[in-house]
Amino acid sequence: MNELEQRTLARLEKNGFMNYNHIEMEQVERDYAVFRLQVRPENRNVYGMVHGGAIYTLADNATGSAAHTDGRNYVTQSGTLHFLRNQREGIIRAQARVRHRGRSTVLVAVDVVGDDGTLLASGEFSFFCIG
Repeated sequence: MNELEQRTLARLEKNGFMNYNHIEMEQVERDYAVFRLQVRPENRNVYGMVHGGAIYTLADNATGSAAHTDGRNYVTQSGTLHFLRNQREGIIRAQARVRHRGRSTVLVAVDVVGDDGTLLASGEFSFFCIG
């Protein structure tokens, strides 16, 4: 495990909301992160599909981790996610890539994909540097 992965895992251990929602990091490198969610009954809405809030939380955590790869600290400033499709079971992944890194803000694009690579959601999150 490289230094960036170790630093990211140490930060994520403190993220109670992410851990409560069973979200896991799969990959992290400079300006890029992939997170996963194994669909469970508690992640589903009343229609048996993955709850939109679970998808949004997955995307927020993946984009935030991509932003943090420069070693600074960030908080979410805004996020837009377009829900396109959904699934009932399996694994969904959020693939996040930094599009722009400024002095105090970072813009990160994200695609959320299903088991078979189907695009479930797509969006952008902006982050504000707090140190």
